[in-house]
Amino acid sequence: MLGILANRTYRKLFTAQVIALLGTGLATVALSLLAFELAGNQAGAVLGSIFGIKMVAYVLISPVAAVITARLPRRPLLVTLDLLRAATALGLPFVTQVWQVYVLVFLLQSASACFTPLYQATIPEVLKDEEQYTKALSLSRLAYDLETLLSPALAVALLSLMSWHGLFIGTMAGFVASALLLLATTLPVPRANGQGSFYQQVTRGLRVYLATPRLRGLLALNLAVACAGAMVIVNTVVMVQARLGLSERHTALALACFGAGSMMAALALPLLLKRWQERTLMLSGGLCLVAGLLAATGMQSLMWLLLPWWLLGIGYALVQTPSGRLLARSAHAEDRPAVFAAQFSLSHACWLLAYPLAGWLGSALGLLPTLVLLAAIALAAVLAAARLWPAVDAGGLYHCHDDLAAGHPHLAGGPPCHVHPYVIDDLHTRWPG
Repeated sequence: MLGILANRTYRKLFTAQVIALLGTGLATVALSLLAFELAGNQAGAVLGSIFGIKMVAYVLISPVAAVITARLPRRPLLVTLDLLRAATALGLPFVTQVWQVYVLVFLLQSASACFTPLYQATIPEVLKDEEQYTKALSLSRLAYDLETLLSPALAVALLSLMSWHGLFIGTMAGFVASALLLLATTLPVPRANGQGSFYQQVTRGLRVYLATPRLRGLLALNLAVACAGAMVIVNTVVMVQARLGLSERHTALALACFGAGSMMAALALPLLLKRWQERTLMLSGGLCLVAGLLAATGMQSLMWLLLPWWLLGIGYALVQTPSGRLLARSAHAEDRPAVFAAQFSLSHACWLLAYPLAGWLGSALGLLPTLVLLAAIALAAVLAAARLWPAVDAGGLYHCHDDLAAGHPHLAGGPPCHVHPYVIDDLHTRWPG
């Protein structure tokens, strides 16, 4: 897997991603401490609002940003967004009111909503070989999982040397380092698709996404992932410390088991994808999520939580990691930023639904009913994905162009009915029946 780092361009992009992730992880810890300083016992409400602002920014900003930035040079744009994130992080230690935190967090997450889909859409253009791209997806998944383990440890080490305000300096340094690496990288310049009104361009990624059966299946699986992930993130501390009466160390251990399962699956995926198609593995991952949630209902000890959480980590990575392959395969190069932005927006809409469900249901009904209800939603989502995503999803599709003149370049002098790999675009607006 590490062999793809021999590609100089991808090596710089991946290094920039890792450094920025560490900076983001430090910001997560620092925001918790900032919320406590400003709001005291109401810090939980402040953090909940911060998290909601983050999701709203991701859902609303990403599709619009994909259109506005489509014609801008990619490298300067990514560098500018990193510097904007750095400047915003630098302002956070100086706030004195909660509303100021909300404004700066919205700016920070809006920049991330512009940056992340564009970055993700760039990788398949740098690594055009699907096998190499698969390894890059697995490596990216590992980076996310390792960040959840390393960032808190790094924060603890830094807090022994400085106040928590200094963590935001680390965040700023991470974004600046990422910008410098991107500045030294040569990126491809795809042709932007600028046809249609502004509204049509904003919705283009969504229209391509929702018109593609495999991506409709991916959207359903996004909901299953969000249900399981929200349960882990929101309720692990409740299950470990309130229900089992254990310590913070055991909470960290449970979260580490989830991360370990995710890393194991990510490491295995390049080999698994040589044997099985994405559909098989991703639906299997969805069933792992359902099984993990149901298995956790029998929790009587820490071990009976660690095993389901490990299974949830496996399912999480089996669904999440290959999704980039589906997105890259389902759009032309000029439409990829819009389609990746659609995935970014729609997947976070699922999280925006799942987070309150996991929190409110857990408080109102209790943990066991919440596990069962979220498992039921996840199962329905997996079954919907199996129905929406055709079992035969490879090779070309037979279709006809009755609306094209005989001399149209797309027909290349051939008949109006032909077979080729099918992608939704201006000439192919509907999926063949």
